[in-house]
Amino acid sequence: MMRTTTMLFAIAVIWGGAVPLTAASSDPVDLTATFRSAGAAIERLEVYEIAGVVLIRGRAASQEDAEKVGAHARQLGYSRVANLIETVRHNDAAIERAAQHELGFHRALDGCEFKVDARQGVIRLAGRVRHELQKDVALQVLRGIDGVRAIEASFERY
Repeated sequence: MMRTTTMLFAIAVIWGGAVPLTAASSDPVDLTATFRSAGAAIERLEVYEIAGVVLIRGRAASQEDAEKVGAHARQLGYSRVANLIETVRHNDAAIERAAQHELGFHRALDGCEFKVDARQGVIRLAGRVRHELQKDVALQVLRGIDGVRAIEASFERY
């Protein structure tokens, strides 16, 4: 029990940036790109191997998505996995309201027409714009809304 507590303390301190005297001599190895290329659907994904332990952090839309990432680590041969992925429920109604408000409030989008739908943090935006630049402005405005995982957009000019 004492060894496990010491190792977790060492991992926590390494993660925070300071390395204690009791920490293992191996440097953290960033595995994030490996997991992203395997198709991990996790927001803010960070994966590090520290002294034989794989530490996984991020935000998932479901517990199933979080468990898939841990299973992938085990498939790669890691037996010690600390899966710290947080499961987040997206409030799609609040995201839609915020998107409609922000799009209607932004002066550069005057004269545009938009239809907004959100599901599991993904905004689907359809609309009509007068200028090509307004497409970029609309997307930038939506990226700033808390809880938005992705944006799917289709525009037409009039």
